[in-house]
Amino acid sequence: MTSSDYVIECDGLTRRFGNFVAVDNVTFRVPRASVFGLLGPNGSGKSTLIRMLCGVLRPSAGTARIAGFDVVRQTESIQGIIGYMSQQFSLYDELTVHENLTFFARLHGLSRQRGAQRREELMERLGLAPFRERLAKRLSGGWRQRLAMACALIHEPQVLFLDEPTAGIDPVARRELWDILFDLAGRGVTLFVTTHYMDEAERCSQVAYIYHSKLIAVGDPDDLKRLPEVTPRGTHRLDVTCEHVMRGLRVVRQLDGVLSATVFGQSMHLLVRDGFDTSKLQQKLAEVGILDIDVRPIAPSLEDVFVELTRVRWQDKTPAGVK
Repeated sequence: MTSSDYVIECDGLTRRFGNFVAVDNVTFRVPRASVFGLLGPNGSGKSTLIRMLCGVLRPSAGTARIAGFDVVRQTESIQGIIGYMSQQFSLYDELTVHENLTFFARLHGLSRQRGAQRREELMERLGLAPFRERLAKRLSGGWRQRLAMACALIHEPQVLFLDEPTAGIDPVARRELWDILFDLAGRGVTLFVTTHYMDEAERCSQVAYIYHSKLIAVGDPDDLKRLPEVTPRGTHRLDVTCEHVMRGLRVVRQLDGVLSATVFGQSMHLLVRDGFDTSKLQQKLAEVGILDIDVRPIAPSLEDVFVELTRVRWQDKTPAGVK
């Protein structure tokens, strides 16, 4: 890809608050019309990174460009081509769906005619038309998020930043919201999404994982799963499904040949050395009363990727997948 194929470009982006480093030397690029997912625990720097990319917060060091515009020197140009949807519902509860969209159209400088056209288009596309006269505060969580997205899209941005857009909404609303995001990407909008959900990360064209302000991994999900640090030579992964999984985890972690073990619902994901004796595993679990056990080989999940790369890369601070 050439530089013109990338809509977001960060190089050594850093933000300090006094002695505290919130974002530390972050570098990545986001292709046009892609869905880029940023993951990380609370306080890792996700929201700070978005604020810098949106031109709201000045970087302490490094550079970033949105569609070729510098986030520090060309902030006004950036404001016209980006949309932002925050973690918290930030619209006006006492205004209706129709009134919120009208207000944001005027805020972005759209003419009365163009604003009305965009308002009607977005209400129809996002399914908001039946609720046009309903107060925002009377919408359910999923519909409030749709309204927030519509307001962020009213001026037809090239890039849409979404800070945990599906937090606190039900699984059906989450899936419907992602269907909308894929439709937007298909129309040429570049999406930058922060999320805590691994199933959402799997849907992204690219994912990045930030941990304690540092970028640990970035790349295509499938490429990251094939990194040698995730499943080193001479090892393989197992899924162990059983009852009393937390009790079983304590037993499994003490077995020779088990390099790591993590709980996934009613199962455990193990990284083990080749030649690991699964019959010994079943025997040890049976000794603590766990009898109904299913063991099968698996490929690494994206969560496995982040767990292993955090453990391995945190010491040398080298982001996996960064070219």
